[in-house]
Amino acid sequence: MKKRLKIIFFGTPDFAIESLDSLYNSYHELLCVVTSSDKKSGRGMKINLSEVKKYSIENDLNLLQPQSLNDEEFISELKQYQADLFVVVAFKFLPKIIWEIPKLGTINIHASLLPNLRGAAPINWALINGLKETGLTSFFINEKIDSGDIILQEKLAICENDNFESLYKKLKKISNEFITKTIELIGEEKITTRKQQTIKNLLLAPKLNKENTRVNWNDSATNIYNFVRGLTPFPCAWTIENKTNKRVLIYDVRIGASTIEKEIGKISLKEPKKLSIITKEGTIEIKQLKIEGKKSISGSDYLNGNYKSEIKFI
Repeated sequence: MKKRLKIIFFGTPDFAIESLDSLYNSYHELLCVVTSSDKKSGRGMKINLSEVKKYSIENDLNLLQPQSLNDEEFISELKQYQADLFVVVAFKFLPKIIWEIPKLGTINIHASLLPNLRGAAPINWALINGLKETGLTSFFINEKIDSGDIILQEKLAICENDNFESLYKKLKKISNEFITKTIELIGEEKITTRKQQTIKNLLLAPKLNKENTRVNWNDSATNIYNFVRGLTPFPCAWTIENKTNKRVLIYDVRIGASTIEKEIGKISLKEPKKLSIITKEGTIEIKQLKIEGKKSISGSDYLNGNYKSEIKFI
């Protein structure tokens, strides 16, 4: 018999909305939504509401925004709901005192095929690593990040022209039905979990920062192409222009022609009308870029204002 579960949902960004909407419109009882506390940003330091908070307000859902996940009053309130299940999508790592509250456990939806790409940025790193497929994994949360027993997985092919934005949208779209299937298995007690395997050459997905988003021109054109598309349009791959010592954001690239030119980071002379940069193996054509403090421009417009021989990206 189909069991109606009492559920509390944890999530913050846009990626969580499909899953939240699926629960809201399901047979199950959505008791409450937990999202991050409001953040101030921009020049005016205006308060920005998370996408999950906006959805919750629009649909008149009970909403909790703890300043700390270890707050005793918050934990007590969670317990009072007597939920059967906690569902987590794109939220902070929960302490044990929270994820052990519901009698059926706490599940997480992660945007990779675990155990590969554990961490904060799995969609970006799937592209950066040049993978041909990725997907979604639902699993029970335990003490270690993204390491719990797997409930369900769904694969998704990665296309040659996918970037972070397009792959994000594809995974978000399939998350609606995926969360429904996962909860049905739990509610109908048809679940058979499996331990995550220990594999060689495990790929990780660490949080993106200034250091790990900088282009390494001493790499192959193929690897740089994957690197840029994995960071487009956000947070964006970057490099330094030697002439101005300014940061250059790189939005769109293509794998260019092969070359015997050896000065890595310099503009190739082989294709005079293209902004093609010499790499360790081949060239990479920059189609769109933005110099710090200026507007985004095309590679050809950049060439019009600079002498090729003077420019080097480092």
